[in-house]
Amino acid sequence: MNTPTLEIQELVTGADPAATPAASLIVLHGLGADGSDFVPIAQELDLGAIGPVRFVFPSAPVRPVTINGGYRMRAWYDIHPPSTNPAVPRPEDEAGLRASQDLVQGLIEREIARGVPARRIVLMGFSQGCAMTLMTGLRAPHRLAGLVGLSGYLPLAGTTAAERGDANRDTPIFLAHGEHDPMVTIDRATASRDLLQALGHGVEWHSYPMEHSVCAQEVADLEAWLLTVLRTAP
Repeated sequence: MNTPTLEIQELVTGADPAATPAASLIVLHGLGADGSDFVPIAQELDLGAIGPVRFVFPSAPVRPVTINGGYRMRAWYDIHPPSTNPAVPRPEDEAGLRASQDLVQGLIEREIARGVPARRIVLMGFSQGCAMTLMTGLRAPHRLAGLVGLSGYLPLAGTTAAERGDANRDTPIFLAHGEHDPMVTIDRATASRDLLQALGHGVEWHSYPMEHSVCAQEVADLEAWLLTVLRTAP
């Protein structure tokens, strides 16, 4: 199978955007969006205290999505409808998840090759992008600065304990979710949080009175967390 070439947008923030970035944030969008989706959020984050920051916004490949009647859209993996039997969990697109894990890991390697140490790289995602952040970040061979998961969940949860690498067992994790999210219900998010904590991962958890979206308080909390983890990263 040919590996797709991702379309990538970039934004460098800070007083001197031409300077060498002090850190990189790789931001993964949700189902049906594209790399431009989180550019406005990045522009709201004031990370000037740590120097120039390069934001990397890849667009997922276009593929048919089963839950949307096979309509082709940007997606990191396929999503199946819920099972008609409540006792049977929704099937996951393991092949698609693992293929996109390779793509996201490639983005991490790309930043390292450009001179940003892995410990200065944050992987961040919304919804499907959150799933890919946790999928890839916990299995990454290099210690990252942090993982940010917004309005998403932990995919292939049953394999996480066996497959997670040693490099990111102590990597800080920021998880945030809407209390009224109809797309990824908050109980699914808290179950992911609880599993990660049971495995010994340090999780900073936030919930907000919103649906499947991002709110101003969430951006403020994220900014404070990013400043903390990037200031302490070597």
